[in-house]
Amino acid sequence: MNPYASSVVISSLALGTILTLSSSHWILAWIGLEINTLAIIPMMTKTPHPRAIEAATKYFLTQAAASALILFSSTINAYALGEWAINTSIHPVSATLLSIAIAMKLGVAPFHFWLPEVLQGSSLQTGLILSTWQKLAPMALLLQLSQSVNLNLLLSLGLLSTMIGGWGGINQTQIRKVLAFSSVAHLGWMVAVLKISPQLTLLNFSIYILMTSTLFLTFMSLDTKNMYELSTSWSKTPTLAAFSMLSLLSLSGLPPLTGFMPKWLIAQEMIKQNMTTFALVILLSTLLSLFFYLRLTYSMSLTLAPNLTFSPTTWFNLPTNLLATPMVLSLLLLPITPTIMAIV
Repeated sequence: MNPYASSVVISSLALGTILTLSSSHWILAWIGLEINTLAIIPMMTKTPHPRAIEAATKYFLTQAAASALILFSSTINAYALGEWAINTSIHPVSATLLSIAIAMKLGVAPFHFWLPEVLQGSSLQTGLILSTWQKLAPMALLLQLSQSVNLNLLLSLGLLSTMIGGWGGINQTQIRKVLAFSSVAHLGWMVAVLKISPQLTLLNFSIYILMTSTLFLTFMSLDTKNMYELSTSWSKTPTLAAFSMLSLLSLSGLPPLTGFMPKWLIAQEMIKQNMTTFALVILLSTLLSLFFYLRLTYSMSLTLAPNLTFSPTTWFNLPTNLLATPMVLSLLLLPITPTIMAIV
């Protein structure tokens, strides 16, 4: 992409997100979301491939529908209560419609159907932005709505997301689709605990972004897009493959890695709220996700390619050196959980 075009696209992405994060008015928040949507489309279509064009079209239509629903529901709220401010009381009908619209933007089940297809049609770099940066603005709005939305709706969306995210990823061989279903499952945990403890949703979201960014950067460094290519990574970069295996296990939520922290805290909070059965079901649904993470782990580190490559190791190259900090954070934050909870 032309450097001038790239700078315009990246600055528009930043502007859209910052505008939504800093706005207290629904119209301004809506404008920020629209700038975000329009800024990412040139990045998706920079390689003129039919799959990329299809992904961009699906993304645009879904996001446009969600934005229209946000505008409609905020107008209903202004008509009913005379308020455009985000942080004031919201009419119950508007709150339900707004939470559904934001769930569409994030890719929460059952509004997730666009996410795997869009990620599969995009490059790893664009997929990284879609999975992390593009979720900041909708999540900020959802956090501000946390006390107005219906608890039963959030619990239903959360449980459905964890189950569909786990079930959908089981049969996938494409890494980007696996990460898309992983995103759906993690969003389910965030949505389920949103009304009970917004701080835990924010913590889970931060850790999800950290771990997902680490894995996307790893796959970009290894230049792998499916499980077959992943099986050659051990012979090329054994150190990076070993750390990537641990990052995948962290994303699955296994102790004693970082990914276990949010699941443990959320389950603990739900049990405190006398929601033991719900906590048990959502924890059992995580086993579905664990299966495809273990599949990726098996392909990456326990399978050797038939022909070993004798190329020099690439662990010491600059791009992989940049991975060191996020990789360590993705693995070793569990012991400092009390400190993190004190800050949050």
